[in-house]
Amino acid sequence: MKNYLILPALLLSISIGYSQKNKNAYELASPNGQNKIKFELVKNAPKYAVSHGKTEVITPSDMGFLLKGNENLSSDFEIKNVKNSTFDETWTQVWGEKKNIRNHYNQLSVELQQKSGNKRKLEIQFRAFDDGVAFRYVYPKQNVKDSIFIMDEKTTFNLKEDGKAWWIPANRENRDEYLFKDAPVSTLDTVLTPLTIESKSGLALSFHEANLVDFASMTLVNTSGTQLKSDLVPWADGVKVRVKDTFTSSWRTLQIGENPSDLITSYLILNLNDPNKLKNTASYFKPYKYFGIWWGMHIGKYTFWESDKQGATTKHAEEYIDFTAKEGFHHLLIEGWNKGWTPAWYENHMHMFSFTKSADNFDLEKVVEYGKKKDVELIGYHETGSNLINYLKQVDEGFALYKKLGIHSVKIGHVGSKLNMKEMHFGQFGVNYFRYILEKAAQYDLAVLYHESIKDTGERRTFPNMVSREAARGQEYNAWSEGNPPNHLTILPFTRLLSGPMDYTPGIFDVEVKQGYPGKGVHGTAAQQLALYVTIYAPIQMMADLPENYEGKPALQFLKDVPTDWEDTKVLEGKIGAYITTARKDRNSNDWFLGTITNENARDVNVSLSFLDPKATYEAQIYADAVGTDETHNPAEIAISKKTVKASDSLKLHLGGAGGAAVRFKKL
Repeated sequence: MKNYLILPALLLSISIGYSQKNKNAYELASPNGQNKIKFELVKNAPKYAVSHGKTEVITPSDMGFLLKGNENLSSDFEIKNVKNSTFDETWTQVWGEKKNIRNHYNQLSVELQQKSGNKRKLEIQFRAFDDGVAFRYVYPKQNVKDSIFIMDEKTTFNLKEDGKAWWIPANRENRDEYLFKDAPVSTLDTVLTPLTIESKSGLALSFHEANLVDFASMTLVNTSGTQLKSDLVPWADGVKVRVKDTFTSSWRTLQIGENPSDLITSYLILNLNDPNKLKNTASYFKPYKYFGIWWGMHIGKYTFWESDKQGATTKHAEEYIDFTAKEGFHHLLIEGWNKGWTPAWYENHMHMFSFTKSADNFDLEKVVEYGKKKDVELIGYHETGSNLINYLKQVDEGFALYKKLGIHSVKIGHVGSKLNMKEMHFGQFGVNYFRYILEKAAQYDLAVLYHESIKDTGERRTFPNMVSREAARGQEYNAWSEGNPPNHLTILPFTRLLSGPMDYTPGIFDVEVKQGYPGKGVHGTAAQQLALYVTIYAPIQMMADLPENYEGKPALQFLKDVPTDWEDTKVLEGKIGAYITTARKDRNSNDWFLGTITNENARDVNVSLSFLDPKATYEAQIYADAVGTDETHNPAEIAISKKTVKASDSLKLHLGGAGGAAVRFKKL
């Protein structure tokens, strides 16, 4: 269902909250009137401000760019034209955390031109949604015939007041695999987005970007007080963005909620991306869960490379396929299947992998055929080692091999501090590379799972073969490092996951990792691991543990039942870094699923079941921490129970420290 509406100018001030304050000042309101953007030329320089109700959020802030040769594209402007419109549609995700999404906004486009020099033109487009605001820059083709080199972006976000920010550093040589910290906005340095802030006024804010194409990623740097400034990730030579003739920046976004949970069910980022360009994705990709020859390599039971402990062997693959088929699943990831792996594969150098030749002791074609007999499809794996020169020479041949074998998903890794040992992942070079590979994969009917990638900016709407990515600190850190503290999992939904699906790789039943490195383990309970399938969204979810740790475990039933494609999502309660309770409705049945997790503190939750169908009765199948269970006391023990419930009921659950609970509500 789509509804498009463009109103004549006489109705604008009434119908879409647009008003003109004076010849150089304009105000745009969201459809419900709560969020307002004010644009004004002040001494010929563009400024904007944002408010929510009676609360000032952003005070007048700078806009524009600095070009090569110290040419200023942020002043000396006059307004040449102003356009305004409203838009309202409801669109359907091919797959997602919510099936039908409303895209309703009011738009103001301001066309500027400098009065002297090259008389450059610049258009600024503003959109006001009920859940936030966004703006972007469009540099149209014009009489100036030189290439464009952006040396800096002048955009600032002058927060009216301080607040607690949940952040990770923009260390551009180590991607984004950090633990989140919280600190006042006024103390930040340079940080990655999404940047989530709990303001002193009580509002929840998230700064990010949407529809990032042929431009540099935006990080945010604190310049003074509570002022944040856009800091574009540069090329190796220091240039931020280089284009010819024209450019369109990504949308600079600010999601606004009355509480942090509102941010999770905001779809503003998706709405700012273009509609689906791939009409055949559903023919080769449907959401699924998968096993993998993966965790054993991280805990040291197997190796990625050819050795006497080699993980990717034909024998191991057939054993994993047998287990996958026996338990009723249909997808298996095998890492290390190809030539090129060495004990130092993860070190920074121009590593040479083959993407068509099998490793010793592994026969790709034989394994694929064995899987087909058991109705188990392999997930392809390409580790580039960030040597894109090598990868791009082979990518067509590698993708063609997968298409020939009937493989429809590929995990692509980019371990290495810089792409080609030169360019940063988040710079314009990396942005263009990741989009190129995504479009290339679509030509071969491949869905993509990126690891060590740039952040998500909503491109899954346009290219729904972009199914998930890592782009954060995931489960693997529990295998070989000090691990992820319990609060990490209660922070991710309010921060990293605001950008899009994450391949966290949950589902560890042996949370003490008895077969792994001494002293390492998952800092949480097995019941919490089950809950992650609901609190962390992705259309593909790994069941990351070893087969023997699932064998004969009654809790495996929850992993069989929980879907990865949803009709609707509701965040029932949550506090960043403390706890979250999420409910989701299965897209393909009448069942609801609930996940609730806590940080290191034990917690009692009392969940209202008002989200259920008020006319129906459900069987609640509950998987919770056993009595006395927490991170350090019998963390693998899961208590399974059932009870009959209705929408008028509430459900009381006890979560041990670093614990959780998962519930299936089966409609009777």
